[in-house]
Amino acid sequence: MSHFQRFIFLSYRFDETSKQAVFTYSLDDEVQFEERYTFDFKFTDYDKVALDRALQNLFFMAGVSYYKMYLPPEIIIEAGQLNDEDAKFFSEVYQKGLGEFFYTNKLNPRTEIPFVANTEEATAVSIREDAPHGQLIALGGGKDSLVSVEFLRDLPNVATWSLGHRQQLEPLVEKVGLPHMWVERQLDKKISELNQKDALNGHVPISAILACVGTIVAILSGRSDVVVSNEYSANEPNLTYQDVPINHQYSKSQDFEEQYQNLLKRHFDTAQHYYSFLRPLSDLHIAELFVKRGFLNKYQGVFSSCNRAFTQHSNRMFWCGECPKCAFTFLALSPFAEQKTLESVFGKNLFTDSKLEQTYQELLGIQGDKPLECVGEIKEAQSALKMAQESHPEMKKYEVSLPESYDYRQLMPDSMPEDIRGFLLSEVS
Repeated sequence: MSHFQRFIFLSYRFDETSKQAVFTYSLDDEVQFEERYTFDFKFTDYDKVALDRALQNLFFMAGVSYYKMYLPPEIIIEAGQLNDEDAKFFSEVYQKGLGEFFYTNKLNPRTEIPFVANTEEATAVSIREDAPHGQLIALGGGKDSLVSVEFLRDLPNVATWSLGHRQQLEPLVEKVGLPHMWVERQLDKKISELNQKDALNGHVPISAILACVGTIVAILSGRSDVVVSNEYSANEPNLTYQDVPINHQYSKSQDFEEQYQNLLKRHFDTAQHYYSFLRPLSDLHIAELFVKRGFLNKYQGVFSSCNRAFTQHSNRMFWCGECPKCAFTFLALSPFAEQKTLESVFGKNLFTDSKLEQTYQELLGIQGDKPLECVGEIKEAQSALKMAQESHPEMKKYEVSLPESYDYRQLMPDSMPEDIRGFLLSEVS
């Protein structure tokens, strides 16, 4: 498969003056890659040992963007330490997180990722007595993270953070009004050059990379909890390929969340946490809360879940009105929002766009596979349709069979702390 035999984790370093983390990788010592992260905010008096451990985790996780181009049969660790449990963690996250990549490139989805331990060390970092506390909420630009922000904003030492897309996000950050930590990521330009030649291209588990970046931001900013907004719907696979479930959102799933929590516990004991505040909720339930709590009106014009708003060529928030993400979000909001409001947000009535008919058939489980996007479960799309059909007769052409027992408001299992769960349950019960 590959004319490269070894993928090498060469080095990582952190420069406090430039506020940059630099990760270096290599293919057979022939092609070298360098990835940079700039942490553009004021640092607290952070624990340097804890930071080093967090940097190692990001170093290993971010390597997936370069490893997957040729899938070399051997992985060499020249910097950083992995014990057996950590090596197993990264092997599994790479394999499951690259599921869509294997599918789109017609590769074996069971391809083993050869991380090998280079140490027996398993001791957690000893955190100082003045351990950090407070919530650091990942702000992605869409409705989900804004629900988390609004429910948790009054807790002490709450802040938000984001990775990239500063121009698009600045109006939203200003509207949120909480302290914000900006992080910029610079991928090696050789990725695009090699993709134009013979390198494999495709989806990587970006939310796993975000989880590792978030832990670094938490340490540097003096906070203990990285809070994401991944709903229960993220657990549902999009399709099955060679008898293997393929989930576009694997690194947003509860399986990944719990594995990363175990990694943090091994490395930091109980000093650093990672969890989804919205895990018990369906995407449809979140949409209802977003509208009925007035968040749609509050953030209209400065929020978007459309991936096209976050391309390299965009500098503003918008909804393209053409992709599966827009189609699903319009459907999820439609039972709860006024038609005029929705059309002002999306620029048109997506239900009457004939070009989206095939997309809606896939979202509703009528025909084809669920789109490889961050969209909700088929059952909740069907539930939204049933409610939307009452005021949108144009949607009656879609016929679905939704079990009468399905309740989009049913609370599902999660793995967040009990005290934090209380803030959610007090709002939705």
